[in-house]
Amino acid sequence: MKNKVDIRLWAARILIAIVVAWNLECALVFLLKPEVYAPGFELTGIPGAAAIRGTAILFVMWNIPYLVALWHPRRNRVSLWEALAMQAVGLAGEGFIFATLAPGNTTLSNSLLRFISFDAAGVLALMVAVWMLRKIQLGDDGL
Repeated sequence: MKNKVDIRLWAARILIAIVVAWNLECALVFLLKPEVYAPGFELTGIPGAAAIRGTAILFVMWNIPYLVALWHPRRNRVSLWEALAMQAVGLAGEGFIFATLAPGNTTLSNSLLRFISFDAAGVLALMVAVWMLRKIQLGDDGL
């Protein structure tokens, strides 16, 4: 039983780590090269760079529950559920924003579609992680 628990726990960690890596990679490139990404949101100049850098900081802040869940997803299952909920809210919010864009905002629409794809994959990965941990009892996982 212990070996099966270990495999499921580590598989869940890998899924969570993938989502964390995507999020933090996005934060890093937004922070270091905001001028590359600002035009995708129809932003320009210093205000555009500041907005993108602000989004980078938000990405880091939002990842705190993900990192806690990554440390030990079963013991910190509330953080895993929080991460899943946050990812789902992001997906729903981006879908709403996309649906309310006026025609002709092709660049912005394409940027939102990338985020929608990104967050949908994250929701799926976190849902699988939750599913994998569903039968592990606290105390079964010595890791």
